[in-house]
Amino acid sequence: MGYTYNKNYLIKDENPWFPVMGEIHYSRLREEFWEESLRKMKAGGITVAATYVFWIHHEEEEGTFVFEGCRNLKKFVELCRKIHMKLFLRIGPWCHGEVRNGGFPDWLMQKGFTLRCDDERYLAYVERFWKQIYEQVRGQMYEDGGPVIGIQIENEYGHVGGSSGEAGEQHMRTLKGLAEKTGFRVPFYTATGWGGALTGGMLPVMAGYCEAPWDPRLTEIEANENYVFSGKRNDALVANDHHVSAELTFSPEDFPYLTAELGGGLQPTEHRRPMPTGTDIGAMSLAKLGSGVAMLGYYMYHGGSNPKGKLSTLQESKESGYPNNVPVINYDFFAPIRQYGQISETYKEIKLLAMFLADFGDDMAKLPEEIVPADVSPEDTHSLRTSWRHDDEHGYVFFNNYQRKRTMDTHRGVKLTGRCRDTVEFHEMDIPSGAYGFFPYHMKLGDRELVSAAATPLCRLKGSETCYVFYGDYEPFYCWRGEDAALTLHLSRADALNAWKITLDRDYLILSDNYVWEEDGEIKVTGAPHTEIKCYPDISSGIPGFARCGRDGAFTVYERKKESGKTAAKFRLISEDEETGTYEIEIQYAEDILDCILTFVYGGDKLEIYQGDEMLNDHYYTGEPAEVSLRYFDFPERLLVKIYALHEGHKRFLEKWPEMQNGTACELSAVSARDEIR
Repeated sequence: MGYTYNKNYLIKDENPWFPVMGEIHYSRLREEFWEESLRKMKAGGITVAATYVFWIHHEEEEGTFVFEGCRNLKKFVELCRKIHMKLFLRIGPWCHGEVRNGGFPDWLMQKGFTLRCDDERYLAYVERFWKQIYEQVRGQMYEDGGPVIGIQIENEYGHVGGSSGEAGEQHMRTLKGLAEKTGFRVPFYTATGWGGALTGGMLPVMAGYCEAPWDPRLTEIEANENYVFSGKRNDALVANDHHVSAELTFSPEDFPYLTAELGGGLQPTEHRRPMPTGTDIGAMSLAKLGSGVAMLGYYMYHGGSNPKGKLSTLQESKESGYPNNVPVINYDFFAPIRQYGQISETYKEIKLLAMFLADFGDDMAKLPEEIVPADVSPEDTHSLRTSWRHDDEHGYVFFNNYQRKRTMDTHRGVKLTGRCRDTVEFHEMDIPSGAYGFFPYHMKLGDRELVSAAATPLCRLKGSETCYVFYGDYEPFYCWRGEDAALTLHLSRADALNAWKITLDRDYLILSDNYVWEEDGEIKVTGAPHTEIKCYPDISSGIPGFARCGRDGAFTVYERKKESGKTAAKFRLISEDEETGTYEIEIQYAEDILDCILTFVYGGDKLEIYQGDEMLNDHYYTGEPAEVSLRYFDFPERLLVKIYALHEGHKRFLEKWPEMQNGTACELSAVSARDEIR
């Protein structure tokens, strides 16, 4: 019983297990919002949270350990246990994570001995730090009934610093042994495996990003390989600002294909600022699933903010010896859950796969991939990319006609087939540029068999009779074995993006634009003062705060109306020169709001937000407006916004440049407020 793995997949309680993991950094969020954030992750289908433990966040001054406020690791792990979220701790000691010195404190960097090796002086400091961490999580290891099931050792070791060859492998083994000795005894020990990194025999976890904001080039880069079905696990783009290898240091056939850094977004750098979209991340995730991956692990899944340091700012920078500058505070990352907990389109896209894997992942995990055609070039915009995960009896056919920043050919009259002993042929369909998905065949649904359907399974709803939910915009042509069909519910893809599965006395499906979750046996819904949701099946006791107002097909429609004003924000320019413009923002709040998101539309190189002399957030211009949660800062009534000029000669890669006046952009053009209630 418990957790283990074989060479193909992870195992939980002796059954195949297909988790979805999401990275959240507790020290980059206010502790008051941790539980809410973890519940949002769980509602999005995340079954395992992952977090770095940054050394510099806890021991910035030598010998002074801080585990309070946003650094309260003990409280964070206890909350994971409370809401039944499993946890991977990434304890370093070197982490990267766009943190100053990769997480090493400045005082450690100045010791004069070699770091990230088996030097006894270095290992003594690592052991001291890890003992402090362990005291915070004592009793929370899986063997103690706690949520911690995995420990990651180091990061990108051997190609982003550290020793190479056998000395490097030995160091990784030394660190693992030290972790075990300290008390970190867990089912899974992992190490990053891409780029020729050394793993010390631990379970390798892989990466894949849709672009490379760390890339030194200021041009569009080559088409990304992560949109091609492939058995190749390495991503040559990751850390290509360092020396990386196209070769792996482990044998892939010995380990399941796990991702821990599938990019849930991208962190803009000063010089390169691509904007990932929900479809960018959704299509990449689909391509990985069709390529045989056995865990979808997203970095980041929840954005955040760098904490304030006592001795310096804590972000990665050229000043601290790294190739890139990143914002001082902002670690939004274009993540599925944004910097202040905002739900994004990316969250909804990858929730489609996470919901499927929660109910059907034990089946998917066992199925090997077959990729035809193999070795498609990512620059090939003409071939339809297809893959299968199947055994002799059943499977799933995947198709991807999406490539970031490329227009693909439309494929007309396509007849997809299901590969197994009993071949299945799907009805003809047109697959336009940008489309991606997967369909089941010979799928067992209880005691029924779905021979084929041009529809994608989303989840199952357990009740007096189990209902199977599918979605898609093709004519589904459900084909069943025999005359008996299972109870099914078919959604459009747009409705599926807004679908939330809630378990009370039975399973319910809620359709809502807003975040929906279960807490203490009740359905909770955020939204605007006027919010409409749909529920299947109807809940006899109703939904607190909502009234039934009709039917829409199989769904009961509910609405909530609250009398409320609207938060208003006005701004005025108070000073400017050739390089900056400073604006004052005045805010008048509506009553009884949960939060207000203030949105700034501007042109410039970057924007900084202040309350008095304290900088609350900063934002590199990408073409997307900057946002700030006013609840996060206890609802200030006045802010200052400082915009820095962007000139035509600036060395920046931007997908969307602002409008220039006389070769310069430096203007705040609009401020709007979006209220949220609960």
